[in-house]
Amino acid sequence: MYKAFVRGLSDLQAMAAQVHTKARTPVYGKGQTVNRFPVPDDKVPWSVAFPEYKPTYFEDAKLKKASYADPDILNNKAAPALKFNGTDAGELNRVSHEGRYSLDPDGLPLNPRGRTGIRGRGCLGRWGPNHAADPIVTRWKRDPKTGAKVVDPASGRPVLQFVSILRGDVKEWAIPGGMVDCGEEVSATLKREFGEEALDSTMADAAGKAALAAKVEAAFNHGVDLYKGYVDDPRNTDNAWMETVAVNFHDEDGDGLAMFQLHAGDDAIGVCWKDISRDLKLYASHHQFVEKAVQLRGAHW
Repeated sequence: MYKAFVRGLSDLQAMAAQVHTKARTPVYGKGQTVNRFPVPDDKVPWSVAFPEYKPTYFEDAKLKKASYADPDILNNKAAPALKFNGTDAGELNRVSHEGRYSLDPDGLPLNPRGRTGIRGRGCLGRWGPNHAADPIVTRWKRDPKTGAKVVDPASGRPVLQFVSILRGDVKEWAIPGGMVDCGEEVSATLKREFGEEALDSTMADAAGKAALAAKVEAAFNHGVDLYKGYVDDPRNTDNAWMETVAVNFHDEDGDGLAMFQLHAGDDAIGVCWKDISRDLKLYASHHQFVEKAVQLRGAHW
């Protein structure tokens, strides 16, 4: 689909292989009151014996009415079988970027990165991998008078900016990504989520949506894959976890994506072109994804 930034992919695969931390926060997720069973670093891998392990079972009550959510296969034995490590008849992809994952004695998928202290799905809709796509849209920061690239005086490198949204659920800045719909190609998700969250296409009429879609389609023709795999996310559990494909779309000359009028939409409450530096505080693993865009473009960090 897009070119792969090979160095970034290998570096980030190594990053993903490290022990997850945000998926073991003492209290599950944000806005929840569910405590995780404590899991020391050395007890995270499933291959390490941990007989005392008694994870807290939790599933958000909203999942019972959510049209996108899987059935409760643990407590409802009459629920239809799900095709783990494959694709369901409804074209839902349950294959992990991490490779084949194991199932526990109850037939539930096991988090490929190990224990989290929570059993069940938590607030995630799918058992196993919950696939997302994250478009990292970048441009060079430019002097408003001369149009020249702004160079950081300390590093001597040009400053890169990216489109960042303020998530309404956790009040943290993030990449404007989202979940891959059933049967949807990742390339379509990248375009749709950017349009909904950063351009507020949800509020446009039919003609406006078509015009925005055409602009995004043209601008998103050339991207570079930065990462595919597991995301260390506070919503992860032993049986459900986030995975993503992060792709960089860069406007080198500032006359394409850089000219879009940004408007927060969908579940975002703010949006802006944000300067990139190592001091950025972003949601989940987004800091590492943005760093790889910096490495790719030779920008200030």
